[in-house]
Amino acid sequence: MHTRVAVVGSGFGGLGAAIRLKQEGEDDFLILEKAQDVGGTWRDNTYPGCACDVESHLYSLSFAPHPEWRHRYSRQPEIWDYLRGCVDRFGLRPHLRFGCEVRAAAWDDAAREWRLETSQGLVQASVFVMATGPLSTPVLPDLPGLAHFRGRLFHSAQWDHAYALEGRRVAVVGTGASAIQLVPEVQRRAGRLFVFQRTPAWVLPRPDGPIPEWRRSLYRRFPALQRALRLFIWSYRELSLLLFRHPRAMRAAQRVARRHMEKAIADPGLRARLTPSYTMGCKRILISDEYYPALARPNVEVVGTAIAEVRADAVVTADGVVREMDAIILATGFRPTDPPLAACIRGRGGRTLKDVWAGSPRALLGTSVAGFPNFFMLLGPNTGLGHSSVVYMTEGQIEHLVGALRHMKEKGVAALEPRPEAEAAYVAWLDERMRGTVWTAGGCESWYLDATGRNSTLWPDFSWRFRRRARRFRAHEYAATGGTP
Repeated sequence: MHTRVAVVGSGFGGLGAAIRLKQEGEDDFLILEKAQDVGGTWRDNTYPGCACDVESHLYSLSFAPHPEWRHRYSRQPEIWDYLRGCVDRFGLRPHLRFGCEVRAAAWDDAAREWRLETSQGLVQASVFVMATGPLSTPVLPDLPGLAHFRGRLFHSAQWDHAYALEGRRVAVVGTGASAIQLVPEVQRRAGRLFVFQRTPAWVLPRPDGPIPEWRRSLYRRFPALQRALRLFIWSYRELSLLLFRHPRAMRAAQRVARRHMEKAIADPGLRARLTPSYTMGCKRILISDEYYPALARPNVEVVGTAIAEVRADAVVTADGVVREMDAIILATGFRPTDPPLAACIRGRGGRTLKDVWAGSPRALLGTSVAGFPNFFMLLGPNTGLGHSSVVYMTEGQIEHLVGALRHMKEKGVAALEPRPEAEAAYVAWLDERMRGTVWTAGGCESWYLDATGRNSTLWPDFSWRFRRRARRFRAHEYAATGGTP
């Protein structure tokens, strides 16, 4: 099977790229998806309470507006429905190949194409777009004895809906973005809930609410109103970057978080366990109105002592306390700085992406890598945001991809890859911008940091700067093979 562009993944990035390819008149592309439906993260994460923590009007594709959002912060089913709706709205179904898992990919320099080994056979593509996303591979903690636990065990991204939590003794391991959404739901059902916390998180109020029908009808009749609201949301989120770039300024936001906790938590001992020692923003800031009240309920215990081992029917902490369990829910996140597919992607000379990165992912605009011709990533290194919507960032990368393909067609170029010096200069500039921000100077260890201690996850500047830089394809930063450079 041969195609000009192979897009791997069908979340926001993969579908967004496919829509823009169609709009550019490119019809020779395939979307390879290992599951049986589109949606990526929003298909897989179906745990109770799953929702977005960015406002709906901003957490959507600008070229696929949706006036039907029913909540300020959309729930998982709404977002998944939106993505599935985009498939038929933009005629993408003929391009989809479900149940097609990419197991390896290698650049053939002689043929100037990518050869993708998939569960459905070989796919040959001139251009390879990896849109698998940074939050697609669940992390399973290395806890002694975990494999021998006889109760029910599952990750939050692989929720077992057949298992009834009512009356059970349930452990939730982790207190990150997924945990604070599912904990209130589990608390209502479980007989006893034990929340195992390694590091407390800063939690802000969640200004959520339904979007009434009369407002949705206005957005349908006057799309400019929804675009204006999107611009307003984006603008005040952009301003919040100043807090992240100047850690001392973050203290005002910390006071809001402390008051938020004090309203729900009366026990001074519990408050102490839930108060972080690092500057807010160093780890992901969480938003919830239900998390703290749930932790204060009589059937909940917040355990701040490390887990020493897991037995067949219990969890044992480092202080020797044994807590019997019926179920363990792992809310332990994903692997954004160590994507498994990186070990299976071979560029020029047979080197894998993992070898080239050596523990610290780097890419020009988080999108292309020297030594990997005609290879583009969406939501690659340093494209995450701590203050706004990653969908906005993804669109910038998609425009960069479209610009590269347009350049290849106009100039008759067979292969493009970033020049090593252009990539190195970009990464050096980025690392300099990261210095002194709350993400590097906030006093914590976070999943933003890679194996070398470098923050290879987040973009450290205003998102408009990335969009302006990415949407313009700069041919001089790329080495071209064939055609006119």
